[in-house]
Amino acid sequence: MFHGTAPLLYTDSLNDQLQQWVERLRNGDPRSLARAISTVENREPGSSDLLKALFPHTGRARVLGLTGSPGAGKSTLVDQLAKFYRRQNQKVGIVAVDPTSPYSGGAILGDRIRMQDHFTDPGIYIRSMATRGSLGGLARATADVTTVLDASGRDLIMIETVGVGQDEIDIVRLADITVVMLVPGMGDDVQTIKAGIMEIADIFVINKCDREGAERVEREIRAMQSLAMRADNWSPPIVKTVASEGTGIPELAAAIAQYEAYLKKENLLLKRNVDNWRERLVQMLRDAMLEKARTEMSDGEMGRYAAEVAEHKRDPYSLVEEIVGKMAKDV
Repeated sequence: MFHGTAPLLYTDSLNDQLQQWVERLRNGDPRSLARAISTVENREPGSSDLLKALFPHTGRARVLGLTGSPGAGKSTLVDQLAKFYRRQNQKVGIVAVDPTSPYSGGAILGDRIRMQDHFTDPGIYIRSMATRGSLGGLARATADVTTVLDASGRDLIMIETVGVGQDEIDIVRLADITVVMLVPGMGDDVQTIKAGIMEIADIFVINKCDREGAERVEREIRAMQSLAMRADNWSPPIVKTVASEGTGIPELAAAIAQYEAYLKKENLLLKRNVDNWRERLVQMLRDAMLEKARTEMSDGEMGRYAAEVAEHKRDPYSLVEEIVGKMAKDV
């Protein structure tokens, strides 16, 4: 059953209702947008058909990923960037990926009170998402939510990751531009050694640069950059900000625009999108196969398999091959 602003009746044409929902969403109806995001995030019935209907209307929005260690000031920076782009009359979508509450399963910072100034602005849509145990700093459905926001006519979509360190490299598969934030005096001199997160940066931001140690962080970033050249020959700029005061925000926006221009000039945008979709398709196939396996096996059957492996009556490798083989025959 599809859902728009209210449950739909079986007596109506589901296809017509879906198209009406899509049109309301594309015309800026906030309730239709909110319901669409909930539908794809929770993988409710009809979510796949909704995404199929929305995808042809995507590809216009720029997707900006912001990552970095907890306490770096990501939410404050996103808030300031949103204000900057709204002054340019751009429509903004914000996806804030937060830790999962162990009690409700929802996002711990779900109300996103630090961005409450934007709640009355129809040009900004903010959505908090719980990771629900997903690795890589991104919720499992973040990409699908980005698709919905893109189809709704957003000019810019900002994705703020949960902040778990170098595991956040998944953001690079979704964002057109990735900003990595560091803060002096918070152990980020050690963080620079963790090349996993450092290598994904298209732009570095040293936030709270009024603190002691900002120059040292900058030197360490430049030392890292001198050790290896990127495949696209881009040298990520380093922008210093004090997000709480709005300092450095125009400079960061200029760096973002500069990298966008570089991608277009060097004809790298399509290549980057192809590379990103290659990774995302693999992930989507993995999720689909896992869902199929869970659907076909009951909890009792999985428990029996687990007991057989735990008691060393079967090896897990042969068991997995057997399960995959059965699934392949059913396709």
